[in-house]
Amino acid sequence: MPSIATTTHDSVADRTAAPPDGTVWRDPRFQAYSLLRIGFAVAPVVFGLDKFFNILVDWPTYLAPWVNDIAPGSAQDFMYFVGGVEILAGLVVALKPRYGAYLVAGWLGGIIVNLLTHSGYYDIALRDFGLLIGALALARLAAAYDPPLTRAA
Repeated sequence: MPSIATTTHDSVADRTAAPPDGTVWRDPRFQAYSLLRIGFAVAPVVFGLDKFFNILVDWPTYLAPWVNDIAPGSAQDFMYFVGGVEILAGLVVALKPRYGAYLVAGWLGGIIVNLLTHSGYYDIALRDFGLLIGALALARLAAAYDPPLTRAA
């Protein structure tokens, strides 16, 4: 078995286009990319929508008091903004995971800071740190499977 250093790699272009026989779906790397892409597209949209309805949880209770103090309006008003950003982030992941995954990772970083400064939510901050790592893994996989945007000539 060749070492990693001596393994030849196909070009990014070869990995971004599905071969006619569909063998790319048999590649565990592409399966991981697809699973992460779907998860990080669907979850932010679902949780973002729930910020408007509070069916899953009473979202304003997760807002650190210092954030509530500097944000205009009520905690629920801020959750409407949060929901909109999460929906947007999920759509960007669905359309262009190469960039959307970094958007989600950054957003999760902000959520983690909020939770770490709001006593009693450290377990959720730890969970979101795991999600942040997953979003960064998606970003790295997307570098291989999602071609960058290019300027029109």
